[in-house]
Amino acid sequence: MIPILMYHQVGIPAAKGSPYRGLTVHPADFRRQMSWMYRLGYRGLSVRDLAPYLTGARTGKVFGITFDDGYRNAFQNALPVLAGLGFTSTNYFVARKLDGDNSWDDKKGVPRAELMSPAEVRQWAAAGQEVGSHALDHVRLTQLSPEISAFQIAQSRLELEQLLDSPVTAFCYPYGDENLQIRAMVRDAGYTSATTTLRGLARTSDDLFGLPRVTVARSTNILRFLQKCLTRMEDRRRRG
Repeated sequence: MIPILMYHQVGIPAAKGSPYRGLTVHPADFRRQMSWMYRLGYRGLSVRDLAPYLTGARTGKVFGITFDDGYRNAFQNALPVLAGLGFTSTNYFVARKLDGDNSWDDKKGVPRAELMSPAEVRQWAAAGQEVGSHALDHVRLTQLSPEISAFQIAQSRLELEQLLDSPVTAFCYPYGDENLQIRAMVRDAGYTSATTTLRGLARTSDDLFGLPRVTVARSTNILRFLQKCLTRMEDRRRRG
């Protein structure tokens, strides 16, 4: 079983009481988490690099690292740590929000946070990290018409590939909102994997378009982090 970690922001958490404050992991905590996995002999990999392990073609002490939304603070604070340890990761970008912010969270009162610019996305990829898609506009795909959902999925891949001049094969469902029809759309659009917000460790028997992940939050201390990564206690049926 393989843990695929799910991060959002890596920065200084917003003020106490701010909605979704827990989704920002302090840079020192992120460094500590990655360093411990390295000391324990694990290699952090992008979903692309993790593929042979997810299918059972290879075995080893590996874990996946993913970031949702493409926040600039992940570029500033996480990338140096990953590069220093020789780890790769996947960041899922909202294709038409580059150099913008998380305005999709405004109604929830979440503080605005900057997203990477196109130039930073290119630098992310040039550093050996994977660029994945989080749709065009961070929408709930099951609440749209099939035609619009399919367009969000396929067009985001095309636009990111045009930016990078290289293939984009990883997808992440915004809000974890998906069903079998949406998974089929992702597959038909040419992706080779998709991650969800289902909690749990990935198994070789899992659908590659419904991969579960391990949520890492601001409050996840190092003991709980290691427990999440190295045990089978996570409930695979819970979202978030």
